[in-house]
Amino acid sequence: MRPPIRLALIVAASLAIGTLAFAEDEHGLDLSALPEVGTVPTEDGLAAWNNIHTVLSHPRCLNCHVGADNLPLWGTVEAPEQIHGMAINAGESRIGAETLSCNACHQTSTRPNSVPRAPPHTGMDWRLAPVEFQWTDRSSAEICAQMRDPARNGGRDAAGLVEHILHDAELIGFITWSFDPGAGRDPAPGSLRAHLEDMAVWTTAGMPCPEQ
Repeated sequence: MRPPIRLALIVAASLAIGTLAFAEDEHGLDLSALPEVGTVPTEDGLAAWNNIHTVLSHPRCLNCHVGADNLPLWGTVEAPEQIHGMAINAGESRIGAETLSCNACHQTSTRPNSVPRAPPHTGMDWRLAPVEFQWTDRSSAEICAQMRDPARNGGRDAAGLVEHILHDAELIGFITWSFDPGAGRDPAPGSLRAHLEDMAVWTTAGMPCPEQ
């Protein structure tokens, strides 16, 4: 049986000094509002998944969740399949180690992304998501199956998926950036807080997936 989501979050947050306070104060993540295990029906879980998929399939997320060709996208809402310029290939390393490192342009920084058309940066080293996390050319049902499979989601159980968002908020990482990407970029729909709550509802409901 999975541990209670709220308890797992608080325990995980306590492992890093200030994480819980940072997440709540700086990003409005109200952990006390998360549902208890066993309190969410399947239909509510599916509705939460639809919200999650809307975020995951937005260019802010999709651009780095590409396949084994290792080609990052420069997709926009109007042109979601646009390939990254300058013939960039992130290689099997997914960080560009074989040719040109992603960090050659995408600096690791928590400064605001306030300069239009400048390479965006986050508080984490820029990279493509592991190829197991490919979301391009995948249906909602296929992505859902990946998200709940520890072999394809970074070894995370239900509580771990929620903790992942909290940890990202601490670092001002990719998930946090996607909702506030800076000048000239469309943000992912919703907010970091809404995404956390949707993930908590979905996982608490047993991670239901839509039919193919």
